[in-house]
Amino acid sequence: MKLAVMLLAGAAWAQSWVGQASGTTASLRGIRVVNARVAWAAGTAGTWLVTTDGGVSWRSGIVGGGEKLDFRGVWAIDDRNAWLLSVGSGAQSRVYHTTDGGRQWQQQLAAPGPKGFFDAIAFWDARHGVVLGDPVDGEFEIYTTLDAGHHWRRQNTPAALTDEGAFAASNSCLVLRGSREAWFATGGPGGSRVFHSTDGGGNWAVARTPVRDDGAPAGIFSLAFDAAQTGVAVGGDYSKPAVAAHNIAVTADGGRTWTAPTGAPAGYRSAVLYVAEFKAWIATGTSGSDVSFDAGQTWRTFDTFGYNALGAADGTVLAVGPSGRIATLRMP
Repeated sequence: MKLAVMLLAGAAWAQSWVGQASGTTASLRGIRVVNARVAWAAGTAGTWLVTTDGGVSWRSGIVGGGEKLDFRGVWAIDDRNAWLLSVGSGAQSRVYHTTDGGRQWQQQLAAPGPKGFFDAIAFWDARHGVVLGDPVDGEFEIYTTLDAGHHWRRQNTPAALTDEGAFAASNSCLVLRGSREAWFATGGPGGSRVFHSTDGGGNWAVARTPVRDDGAPAGIFSLAFDAAQTGVAVGGDYSKPAVAAHNIAVTADGGRTWTAPTGAPAGYRSAVLYVAEFKAWIATGTSGSDVSFDAGQTWRTFDTFGYNALGAADGTVLAVGPSGRIATLRMP
């Protein structure tokens, strides 16, 4: 199915989501685009998917022993090496790894206590990665690995606020860049903060944002940065999908300070990313998708179907959503 609208960005031009046949009906929350041909996706009921032909076909499977898990995060290096992150209380939060394209999966990590709840996973390279979890005993759980996940080490973070947490909505509340830099975003009453580390997760600075934090469903759900210092944080209140009030913040200094832009996406948004090839910022959520060409200052809605997560590489942009929905973004 093709959903196309006209956008104005100096001149009129067409942009559209084009659906792909995923072969599954699982609700998909995780997507990792490795390059123009290889991408991985993940979702409910222990489901994972991989394509090696740009989405012309997808191969799917269920992780053995994880048939009831909800995989909200996926990260991949190529078509054979990938990690899955499941969410849930305590031991339901796990990390699995495959080195053979999904034929076999090995569990590498589980939340060590009943209060644990994982939110996101990301890697700087094939060996160095981070897992983010909600606060336990007053601190966010940050685990780092130096050996592709065979061993994970708990790091310290600044104290969390009361009722503050991260959102396991799209695996994009955690962002890594370069070889050591990391950001993660929060929400909940009094939350909506951005944590920033420049030393691989050993130390963190914290900045407040103007994104709404007036309830448990409200806050920042996703972060994205370009190759410089510009960043965009999106979110809102997931219980109010069409409400756009205070659902975005932007930074021009790498996340040290955040401000509200002049415009905003047209509702709650669970994912945002920057597509360097088009100099465009794309945001999506349960009430639609939007695009910005001016570093998040103004936005134009181009679709009203709900998606959960976004991934991009080499000019290829994919979105995943409910009922096994996967789509690629066509930009001229």
